Amino acid sequence: MRTESNIGLAASRRRFLKTAFGTLALTGLLRRPAFAEPQQLAARIAETPESHVLAAPLRRAAKALSDFESVQDYQATFVRQELVGKSLIKSRMALKLRHDPFSVYVKYLEPNAGREAIYVEGQHDNLVLAHETGFASLVGTLRLDPKGKLAMEGNRYPITMIGIRKMVESVIEQWLQFAASEDVKVNFYPDAKIADQSCQVYETLLAAPVNNLAYQTIRLYFDAESGLPIRSQSYGFAEKNAAKPPLLEDYHYQSLKMNVGLSNSDFDTANFEYNY
Repeated sequence: MRTESNIGLAASRRRFLKTAFGTLALTGLLRRPAFAEPQQLAARIAETPESHVLAAPLRRAAKALSDFESVQDYQATFVRQELVGKSLIKSRMALKLRHDPFSVYVKYLEPNAGREAIYVEGQHDNLVLAHETGFASLVGTLRLDPKGKLAMEGNRYPITMIGIRKMVESVIEQWLQFAASEDVKVNFYPDAKIADQSCQVYETLLAAPVNNLAYQTIRLYFDAESGLPIRSQSYGFAEKNAAKPPLLEDYHYQSLKMNVGLSNSDFDTANFEYNY
């Protein structure tokens, strides 16, 4: 027998799956190229002539990936903006990430404060362990296929694609496709700032769409002190009579702390600091 309580729980669960967990993906509704292996990316970058306008940003991004190999884990505040439908949705979450084995813990700060999700490659049948807060938490811990229909609804990539490394690889893939255009412009801003944080920014602009990509402008931000990438932004092509291009995606890793020694307990639902 379906009671009002059961119906409410089911509805809350569906809302959580569709709107909350889905935002763990690195991208939203837009088409992006498939990811290549790092070695393949390096080879393709090496083939780019030094005289090409994209050579400098590509090599800077490749160096960042190489330098990032020394980072075993990190904590950050992950701030995400994505254009979903006609609405620009912003979320902020605490992130813990370990590269080997690939492990992710996120806790939403706003909106929907308190939601948590854990993914550890090779554990729990490679499922995501997630939970809601408040009344909807009564459904308990959800075990979700990260590439399943519910988790992927409205998203391009699953939680397995979150993180700085994948962010940079995505930008590199897009820039490599930008190279097919004969009209690409590159700007370099060596003394940029994000609030009080000094950074350097490579900005690429297309005059017209190329390779079915929705992006007109892409920016990759590097921390001036560490040289590591901390943010990417992607803008679409302005619609007719629009004042400016729309922001499609903005992924920013703030308060980054690297090699903090994250352990298995940081990715365990039994952690007493978590609310599973």
